[in-house]
Amino acid sequence: MYILQPKLFYYSPKYSINFIGDLNNIGELALSRRDIRGFGGGFRAPSRSSGTNINLGDNSLNFLTNQNNALQIKNQLATANFSYSPKTSLDLSGFAIFNSSQILSREVSFVQYTDASLGIPDERTEQSSDEHSNQGLLKLSVSYKPNLNNQLDYDILGRVSNDKQRQNIFSSVIGATGQIEEVTPFSINQNLSYYYTLNDRNIFALEAQHLIKNEDPFYNARLENDPDSTEDPYDSTADELGLNNTLPYYSIAQDRRVKSNQLDAKLDYYYIINAKSNLNVTLGTILSQQKFNSNLFQFLDNREPFNPTPNIDEGKASNAVTYNFNDLYLGFHYRVKKGKFTLTPGFSLHSYGNKNIQFGEVYEDNFFRVLPDFETRIQFKTSESLTFRYEMRNNFTDVTRLAEGLVLNNYNSIQFGQPDLLNSLSHNLSLFYSSFNLFNYTNVFARASYTSNIDQIRSITNFDNVIRTNTFFNSNFADENVNVFGRVQRTFGKIRASLNASFNYNKIFQFIQGEQSLNEGYTQSYTPGIRSNYLKAPNFNLRYRYSVTNNNQGERKTKFITNAPSIEMDAYIWNSVSFRTNYTYTNQDLGEGESQSFQNWDATLSYRKNRDAKWEYEIKATNLLNTKAQVRNSANYFSVFSSETFIQPRFITFRFVYTL
Repeated sequence: MYILQPKLFYYSPKYSINFIGDLNNIGELALSRRDIRGFGGGFRAPSRSSGTNINLGDNSLNFLTNQNNALQIKNQLATANFSYSPKTSLDLSGFAIFNSSQILSREVSFVQYTDASLGIPDERTEQSSDEHSNQGLLKLSVSYKPNLNNQLDYDILGRVSNDKQRQNIFSSVIGATGQIEEVTPFSINQNLSYYYTLNDRNIFALEAQHLIKNEDPFYNARLENDPDSTEDPYDSTADELGLNNTLPYYSIAQDRRVKSNQLDAKLDYYYIINAKSNLNVTLGTILSQQKFNSNLFQFLDNREPFNPTPNIDEGKASNAVTYNFNDLYLGFHYRVKKGKFTLTPGFSLHSYGNKNIQFGEVYEDNFFRVLPDFETRIQFKTSESLTFRYEMRNNFTDVTRLAEGLVLNNYNSIQFGQPDLLNSLSHNLSLFYSSFNLFNYTNVFARASYTSNIDQIRSITNFDNVIRTNTFFNSNFADENVNVFGRVQRTFGKIRASLNASFNYNKIFQFIQGEQSLNEGYTQSYTPGIRSNYLKAPNFNLRYRYSVTNNNQGERKTKFITNAPSIEMDAYIWNSVSFRTNYTYTNQDLGEGESQSFQNWDATLSYRKNRDAKWEYEIKATNLLNTKAQVRNSANYFSVFSSETFIQPRFITFRFVYTL
């Protein structure tokens, strides 16, 4: 076992340079793959408040596990950032991140489907995975402010990765399967902002963002086959895909490439009428193009490729789609303050055009739409407010759901799109309340939201044993979501008490095996906690999480109850010795007397002679109870899922920290 975590920091009035490194094979993470993948670099879409949402999709690998629940983890991380101010009007900054991880993971799962009358068998699977991921990010920023009336900001973020996953899967229905997934995507995102104040009444703001993204996932699965039998579990699917069945295996593969190019820009004009009101006029546009190419094929002996002709989806085994989208909009908003109320009514006029070309056909849809929005804010006190917001939004799908040819998401998940899919429309309402009382140190936060989706894109799913084939349609039934969250905190001297509560309700319509299915899900969660903030006395943080998840999937109803008490403690034993520990016990009740539980316990003991000492010595123990696996239970729109994910064993490490 090894761990090396160098950290270097340098500051001066004009510039600063920082470096953080991490090299270990004991599973400690400074940043995970998911953290880096979701890192946006502070970019915000200029059209975020226009009422238009366009989804460019995500074709990255779906790794078996995350880096917090794996059998073995090797991680290498190097990050650096800098800032430089050559003069008061100019600031330069940037950062670079490189992360490399190698992970071995194993998971055992059990899936039960919604309706036994549909004839979909329950499935038990055991999966092991060897995952390799290399990711790099580079961001550079420039901010130029020559005077109070002008400011120019420019950012560029580049992202590259090289990800690979090999999995061995044994299914109680399909048998043994080996699969390989690879992807080497890159993206370049640029952002330009310019703010100009003409005078006290007239202000202009320009925002523009350009994104180039290239994704190239490759998938290959090898399944067992008996050439002398027509009753192998995958035979009927192989026949639908047009595969050669004369070999003792099916080796199916697919190359995909998705190229995205999008410009999102707007110009805002603000006219300050007086100290309590202003008018905002916005002229904006979104120009987007996606090109999607894919090819489904089979490897024969000696890795010779064979191009099948499927017996479904009109024999379309490949895709070559060009999808163009444009939105030109003009928005008007008026803000006025009257006493405690601040009202902001507004609307935007949109001219939409979207066109996709595939298999020699052109599918085009051009239309106009008015999207209203409204916000009112009540400022009871300086530290207490209530905000209500309503907005209507137009939502557009990505190119893969429009592609008519077959797309192999997995050996047991096949899809083909519909080129004439329409956009969906959503009504979004939210209520936000916040209060902070400095006299009694009480903090209250609450948020409630409701969303109704009209013409939402939903799936039509057909199963051949556990292998599903999906296509899509615009649902005439409105999907709904209700979400409520609240938090109350109160400080009593050195003790802080808190209570978090949340509720979520989902209603979704879809079709399975030709039958309409209404799926409803309810989740409620409560987390009381109490923590201390002493200077010298031991500090603790006690929490208890209680959640209930109910799913109504037509013929099958499920209920999961989770109880998870936890404690964290940080104590100075002597002036030079500190002790930190955290413990969590998780129990999941599956109903009908069944329950599963696991425990996590970590601890650290460190010694540093005094604050000026260069050396610090530390003993750190993870998974002290040597827990073998963590359990998880969930339900989606057509199945109930339970899994057991195996994790790293107990590690005890001795560490030395030297401060320059």
